[in-house]
Amino acid sequence: MMRLDYRAGRVAWAPCPASGLLVGHAGAVDEASAGGPAGDRFVKVVFDLQVDGDGWPPAGSERLWAVLVGPDVVRVDNTPFFVPGLASGDLVRVHRDEDGVLLAGERLRWSGHCTIRVIPFRNGPLGGSRQGVLDAFAPLGVTGEGIELYGIVALDVPPGTDLAAVKRLLRDGQRDGRWDYEEGCVGDAWIAAGQD
Repeated sequence: MMRLDYRAGRVAWAPCPASGLLVGHAGAVDEASAGGPAGDRFVKVVFDLQVDGDGWPPAGSERLWAVLVGPDVVRVDNTPFFVPGLASGDLVRVHRDEDGVLLAGERLRWSGHCTIRVIPFRNGPLGGSRQGVLDAFAPLGVTGEGIELYGIVALDVPPGTDLAAVKRLLRDGQRDGRWDYEEGCVGDAWIAAGQD
């Protein structure tokens, strides 16, 4: 597996850590809102990140939106930029710290979604455009979001997507200098798809 290096706009080849979801965020505040039409209760959950000696990921924690599905269980409701081994829709056990902040614990169930992180090269054909990445994958049913600060896009690949086509596009974009990418959370079907 590979690891992105947002500073150089390059990917460093290194083993991605397995799922080790710990917690903590300086200054984190629990946020909750009434959810969508079903009245889901959306909350922010803090996931601790292990920063390596090279400073990756570039943050010590990540806050993700989730939906409470039980007293101590949430369903992740957005695509993580940095949390390894996690995807949209995954069920995660949570607990509150002494300040009431929801902290992530173990992942209870994988949703079947894959998380792929992409950094478009500023000097490449997309000119670093995060929207260009999203537009390239939209016809395949892949959604995502970008974060300007790090120039990164987190792609959400739902179950039932043509995984071979997604992998082909990722490799083509890497080969022609549009981007580099990292497999943040994938399953056996992803690994088996598009074996060249």
